[in-house]
Amino acid sequence: MDLDWLKDFVALAEQKTFSRAAEARSVTQPAFSRRIRALEDWVGTPLFARGAQGATLTPAGAHFQPAAHELMRSLERARCDTRAVGAQDTATLSIAATHALSFTFFPKWVRQVMQSRPLGTLNLISDSMEACEQIMLSGEVHFLLCHFHQDAPTRFKADRFQSVRVGDDLLIPLCAPSAEGTGMWSLPGSLADPVPYLAYSQASGLGRILASCQNGEPIHLATRFTSHLAATLTTMAREGHGAAWLPQTVATDDLARGSLVRAGPEQFDVSIEIRLFRSLECRNHAADELWNYLSET
Repeated sequence: MDLDWLKDFVALAEQKTFSRAAEARSVTQPAFSRRIRALEDWVGTPLFARGAQGATLTPAGAHFQPAAHELMRSLERARCDTRAVGAQDTATLSIAATHALSFTFFPKWVRQVMQSRPLGTLNLISDSMEACEQIMLSGEVHFLLCHFHQDAPTRFKADRFQSVRVGDDLLIPLCAPSAEGTGMWSLPGSLADPVPYLAYSQASGLGRILASCQNGEPIHLATRFTSHLAATLTTMAREGHGAAWLPQTVATDDLARGSLVRAGPEQFDVSIEIRLFRSLECRNHAADELWNYLSET
């Protein structure tokens, strides 16, 4: 049995459709379907019921689900423990970070930390929030740096992961300026004239946060473009394709130059945290030292 089959099983049980699960696992849908079928052949019974509405666990699949989670955790613990033994003489820290924070917040934050405490060798993996979550759950990194909002769900259970706030950010609706210097569009828009919207894709943690927080005044949007990269949405907004909620850490220079302006008043802003998550199952001496320092400051 391939470990990827278990990861595929967990992804499909969570996403409930083959297309979304395949996207989350970064494989094509045909390849994903073949791997699910291979797992079912190995188990010897169907684990999912396929239908027009997606895939649901069969009774056998529901029975297998906790065992799959436990198998993955056991393998991850064994791999992390073995790596820790092999890396006792090194001080390598592996950190996953979302794209938006990798290019803006992370370099400055690391420099500030290193002024007080040496970190040794760093290994940074930059990806979407969905991919970073999977990397973290697989025990491949010690830490995950990401945006966080208490109303937006994460896949990190408190008994396996700790977190600490290391910064703050703000999601601001922005767009290109008009000839008069004001925004080309203005929230909340209307049914007759919705604001063209540059949206985050399902893989984006920022998209997950926005979906959880926009429950106040009705906003009229017409999606024109999607991407999991805040940098791509920034460029599209700058070129006049629509409005996007962009992190202040990403858009600071554009705001200063006037190449981006507000597309709505402050009531449409979303305050968010920058948090560092830590796995209790993947750790070494360097990771423990960094965590102790951050917990005390």
